[in-house]
This record gives sequence, C-alpha cells and structure tokens, in this order.
Amino acid sequence: MNSALRSDVRPRELWGWAMYDFANSGYTTVVLTALFNAYFVTVVAGNAPWATLAWTAALSVSYALIVASAPIIGAFADRHAAKKRLLVITTLGCVLFTGLLYFAQTDTLWFALACVIMSNFFFGTGENLIAAFLPEIARVRSLGRVSGWGWSLGYIGGLTALGVCLMYVTWAQAQGQIAAQFVPVTMLMTAGLFALSSLPTFLLLRERALPRPAQAVGFGDAWRAVRQSLHLLRRLPDLRRFLVCTLFYQAGIQAVIILTAVYAHQAMGFTLRQTLILIIVVNITAAVGAFLFGYLQDRIGHVRAIALTLVGWITTILLAWAAREPTLFWVAANLAGLCLGATQSASRALMGVLAPPSRLAEFYGFWGLVVKLASIAGPLTYGATTWLTGGDHRRALLLTGSYFVVGLFLLPGVRVARGRRAALRIDRLDRIPISNPTRNNAS
Repeated sequence: MNSALRSDVRPRELWGWAMYDFANSGYTTVVLTALFNAYFVTVVAGNAPWATLAWTAALSVSYALIVASAPIIGAFADRHAAKKRLLVITTLGCVLFTGLLYFAQTDTLWFALACVIMSNFFFGTGENLIAAFLPEIARVRSLGRVSGWGWSLGYIGGLTALGVCLMYVTWAQAQGQIAAQFVPVTMLMTAGLFALSSLPTFLLLRERALPRPAQAVGFGDAWRAVRQSLHLLRRLPDLRRFLVCTLFYQAGIQAVIILTAVYAHQAMGFTLRQTLILIIVVNITAAVGAFLFGYLQDRIGHVRAIALTLVGWITTILLAWAAREPTLFWVAANLAGLCLGATQSASRALMGVLAPPSRLAEFYGFWGLVVKLASIAGPLTYGATTWLTGGDHRRALLLTGSYFVVGLFLLPGVRVARGRRAALRIDRLDRIPISNPTRNNAS
C-alpha cells in the first residue's frame, strides 16, 4: 500500500480520504438510485404522467447550479487552500437538506423538489472537492488503484446505508406502515449516516495546498482564474477531448444511476423490496468492479480500461432493453454494477493524470462541471422520452444507451502520455511566480 502513496502520506490518511466515498455514497444510493426517487414518482408526485420528468428536471436544476459554480469554487479552493474547509460546508449542506426530505409528502411537492435540488447541489460540489485530493495522496502510477480503493469503499458505504434502510423498511411494512410513513424516516437515517461516516475524513485528511496571497483576493479573482483556465484548455488537447468524451458516456451513466429503481418498477414490475435487494447486489458488484479495475487500469492503461467498461455498458443497455423476465434483467443490472464502479474510478484517476498539479481543485471542478452537464442531459433525455412516448421506458433506455456509443468513439483520441507532459508544462509555468518573488516584484 505504501508504494502507491506519496512519501508524506500515511495509510490512515488514505483511509480518511476513502471514508468520504463511504459516507456520501449512502446519499446517492438511497436518495437518487434506490428508494427516494421511486417514492417521489409514485407517492409525492402521485404517479402522474409528468412525475419522472419532474424528478429528472429537479436534478437537472441542481446540476445546472453545480455547472455554474464548480470551476469558481475550485479556483477559490486552490488559491485559498480551502478544499477541506469547503468540503465541511458542502457536507453539512447535504446532510441538512437530506434530513429535510423527511417532510416530503403529496402536499409538500415543491418543498420536496427544493430539498432534492439543494441536497444534490451540496453533494455534487463536495464530490468535486474530495476528488481533488486524490493526486495529492497517490503516486501518478498508482492513481487507478487508489481511486479504485476509494470507489469500492464507497459502494460498501452505499450498501451499508441501503442495508440499514432495508431492515427498517422490512420492519415497518411488517407493522402495517405504508411508504409515506417509512420512507421519510429513511431520509433521517441516511443523513445521520453521512454525517457520522464523514468524521474520519475531517479528522485525518490534510490540506497540503498552500494559499497564494498575491492571488487570493476573492471570488472575483476566482472568475478571472476560470477564464484563464478555459484559455489553458487550448494547450491541453487531450484533457479537452477527455472532457468531451466524459460528457457523453457520463450522460448514460447518470441516467442509469438515477433511474434504475424507476425502470425496475415501471418496466419490470419490481416491488419496492425487490428493487432494494437489486440495488444492494448491484452495489456489491460495483465495489468489486471498482477495486479490480483500479489494478487493471494501472496495468493496461487508463484509456483501454475505460474503453473496456464502455463496451460493457453498451452490452448492459441491450440486455436490459431485451429483458422481459427478471433473470436477464438481473444479469444486466450486475453487469452495470461492474461497469459503474470501474468507469467512475478510472475516470477520476485519468483526470488526475491530465490535470496540472497546481490546479487540481480547479480542473476537478471542470470535470465535475462536465459530469453535471451529463447529469442534466442523460436523465432529461430519458424523462422526456418517457413523457413523449406515453411511458415507454424501454425506448427511453435504448436512446440513453447511444451516449455510450459516442463516448467509445471519442475515447481513442486521448493520448495519456502527451496529455501528462502538457499538464506538467503548465504546472511549471504556474510555479515560477511563486518560487521567484524577485521576478514578481520586478513585474
């Protein structure tokens, strides 16, 4: 393990960093993937024809807020060495608004939508910030496996949160309670688990970045830094192409994450209990995929590893589309789990290779911006298709799968070694004013 870490990083700090993946995965698993999304469509929105579209639209609003703010927050974090402080704020925000989903009922539709928007905004912003710590912890040659350790622990966290909620749901149903009674309680449980599990991160993870006093003015300065970074993307063609590629294949991934439970219920006729069990099993396969593909990625290369997972995603979509009985759908769902863990881990690691080391939070902010744009496009494509086709979830799934095909087409143009050299050139230019104050004064 120590050989994968930078010289000043100890295993307990790696554990503290990875525990944030464990902590925040409960939110995505319970709220976005398995439980609250289906509850919103069937109970809060009364299973109306526009219910799925309303759910995806609410998430799209939150992603639009992240798109607008992510590079600015990243630039601010880099210049003020504030990644950890901002991570505390985003964690508290996500915990608060997740807990407020306790009040989501049929007569509080707009309040529920507002809480979904805000909780997902804070979640997504925190996700960008924690990812920016990865290149400070792992050696470049080990980014894949270290990212995989975090993602696999994250899926275990999602599995833990969902397992706790499933036990409560089973007990509540045995007591004769209905979804409107027991689902809100699971929101409190999810918020509490997130808060508790994130404590090791804040106790053990170090902020290694140093403030840049000459540049650290405020958010106005951050805006100028973002414009500069957009200009720098012209000198980072491989990073730019990877971001475009990410936009497409992440659109497909985000649709699958957000709408798995809805598809299982609407297209396959799964009960709530069957859906929760399905998501639990998928989290196990996702953890396995993230862990094993991290090692494979370091061995065969980042681009080949991602390409392999995209082929798996295309196969998954075709199997799920063709499934008319549970067995084939279970096969598709578990293949999706393997691909999910592998793709997310590999993408985060490759971003760490292609981003200039002096601008990690800023460029991970751009990465988060792209992922959130994809999170708007993918689910909205699915939701709009179901609305326009009178609830045809199979056609919506097939159309969403086309995003993986485009991503696979674009990916081979990314040259990792060339991209790394370009990132290091920019990093050296960034460090010249900091290491040569005389030159600063002269200018």
